[in-house]
Amino acid sequence: MSFDQLGLSDKVLQAVNAVGYAEPTPIQAQAIPHVLTGRDVLGLAQTGTGKTASFVLPMLTLLERGRARARMPRTLILEPTRELAAQVEDNFTRYGANHKLTVALLIGGVSFDEQDKKLTRGADVLIATPGRLLDHFERGRLLLTGVEILVIDEADRMLDMGFIPDIERIVGLITATRKPQTLLFSATMPGEIAKLAKKFMNDPERIEASRPSSTAENVSQHKVATGRKPHEKRVTLRALINRADDLTNAIIFCNRKRDVATLYRSLARHGYSVGALHGDMDQHARLATLESFRDNKISLLVASDVAARGLDIPAVSHIFNFDVPTHAEDYVHRIGRTGRAGRKGASFTLVTPEERKYVSAIEKLIDHDIPALSGFEPPADDDAEEEDQRRRRSSRRSGKDGARGRSRAKADAGEEKKEDAAKEERASKPDGGKEERGKDERGKGERSRGKSRRQREEEPVGFGDHVPAFLLQPVRIGGQ
Repeated sequence: MSFDQLGLSDKVLQAVNAVGYAEPTPIQAQAIPHVLTGRDVLGLAQTGTGKTASFVLPMLTLLERGRARARMPRTLILEPTRELAAQVEDNFTRYGANHKLTVALLIGGVSFDEQDKKLTRGADVLIATPGRLLDHFERGRLLLTGVEILVIDEADRMLDMGFIPDIERIVGLITATRKPQTLLFSATMPGEIAKLAKKFMNDPERIEASRPSSTAENVSQHKVATGRKPHEKRVTLRALINRADDLTNAIIFCNRKRDVATLYRSLARHGYSVGALHGDMDQHARLATLESFRDNKISLLVASDVAARGLDIPAVSHIFNFDVPTHAEDYVHRIGRTGRAGRKGASFTLVTPEERKYVSAIEKLIDHDIPALSGFEPPADDDAEEEDQRRRRSSRRSGKDGARGRSRAKADAGEEKKEDAAKEERASKPDGGKEERGKDERGKGERSRGKSRRQREEEPVGFGDHVPAFLLQPVRIGGQ
């Protein structure tokens, strides 16, 4: 089947041909005709199979009719992360080259004023993260009653990130006057998402291009046993990277943001071309790092799960799970960053004894065992790196102590120089500096009248030994 058979407009087909795509993926071939007829669609497919184009291409065709109004977007696409939202905007730019549509991107880390200007001009397509969208709405800058098509992308990720209450509120605002065509796409389908679909969608066409929570067959999967200490895992990871002759670039996933920073510094010290990506970075730094990775300026990207969902970097050759994901669904999304568009990929998961229970949950979800890597012996426990870090910390501490000691010595030396200079000045005067010495002595006398701490503590409290006369008067008792 070709794109010509799906019912897309000539403008969209020209853009698709210009990009170089000849045949649709299974999810695209099944979803696009239903979207074009106005049906609600519930699309389930492995990550990396082209779900984004499944709604972008038919939306461009449908949007050729009508025009946008100020502060009332015609369509709304909800994304869980800034990176995914920016990526969808890129898709509209690429496939909408022959259209004159206004696309507004509402994400954090970008000026409210610039976003508000686009909304004021009128947006045919509004791409947003839930939090920033509601911020604009609560400021009275946005009306959602004109939305004709609603897309909830990466729905299971929305659930993981706690966005479901926000989604429910947004859908309530949209459906206050009309019920839009709703498209929901996901790689996994937890029970909560199924309930969400039933609540918001009207007799949706369910499309399963692959079994939910399945992994691509063209991605080889391996697990590697490693020690529980962080430096042991780092040694194992470096051995795996050095062992992979066919590695062109790789994403290395950690569960925590602080571990991303630690691993990034370790790999950089060992001479690897590496960058870091996590949720606490500002938007400019995150986009710059992703761009460097896409352009092969860096070959390794250490990332949190912010990079696990929907990022379209086609040529990633390897995935390393430095930490086993605690949620089994995240494993599917992580290794889905490689082997995209039919390419071969490889994934390696480092497993400590404590993480075996998470591997068992993953194997249950994907319905097959992850084989142990054959022919690989974990390197001996080399604590050279940890010793180096201890030396660094020790030298920093000693450096601080030494600096404090040097500053005190300088201060003492300065006081001595001042005293010597004062003595020389007094000696050079006709009276031998007697007058000034007298002043100094008087000053010392005045200072000596000040009480020391011990003297103040020994001073009596109240009247001391003195008893006032009124206390010595006899006291009459009982009228005597």
